[in-house]
Amino acid sequence: MIAAIVAVCGAAVAALFGYWQQRRLRAAEQRNYMNRYGASLAWAAFDLQSRIYNILQGHVIDQSPSHATGFMTTFHTRGTAREAEYVRHSTAFVLAEYLGWVEILRRDIQFLDLGRSHVNTQIMLQISRISAVLNRTVEASNELRLLRAHQRAIGELIVHPEGKPGRQRCLGYAEFCMRLEHDRGFADWFDALLADIDQLAEDITPAIDRLQDLQTQLIVLIDLLDPKKTRFPQFRLTFGHGSHLSG
Repeated sequence: MIAAIVAVCGAAVAALFGYWQQRRLRAAEQRNYMNRYGASLAWAAFDLQSRIYNILQGHVIDQSPSHATGFMTTFHTRGTAREAEYVRHSTAFVLAEYLGWVEILRRDIQFLDLGRSHVNTQIMLQISRISAVLNRTVEASNELRLLRAHQRAIGELIVHPEGKPGRQRCLGYAEFCMRLEHDRGFADWFDALLADIDQLAEDITPAIDRLQDLQTQLIVLIDLLDPKKTRFPQFRLTFGHGSHLSG
């Protein structure tokens, strides 16, 4: 009888210990996923908001009495054909890369229990807010507007096909440009976006409110992903509040 009780107690302790170990492993897995993908998403969000800042700040420079010209005017409107192509392709790329990391995050952490983490919940809510800004219809201007399904499609297209769960990545800039040039099916998804970038170079004024809102929401996401301000300590403010976010 004593031996049986000891055996049962030992089995119960072993089961509890095993359960506790599994919970620790799952928690560590969640932290690893969020740390790995959160850092990449933060950099993608930073690159996108930096480009938006340059476009907005360039408009301010263009309106100033000085002879200086802003980013879009210098490199797109008055630049060489190669410089104009760089502006078009790189702007499309930073937006696509952001959407790609959002798609990767959605794919690889959807099976994890993120509901118990307040920060993770806030991150997913903020991603949804950014999606809403991109999706929003504005009477004055719809440049850089992407419907939610279009956002998902671009995110899917830029995820590297050779990535594996837990080790996903996006296409690099060089491969992105090559596919734009040589893959008509791929390029079709970006035609409207490239036309929007050309329109912004021609007249950004109607799109200013949309771009400011988008940049502001991206900064909020970066703050959630980098709460200790270790990755971007000198870049914290949004356009129009003394920030200088270049890229």
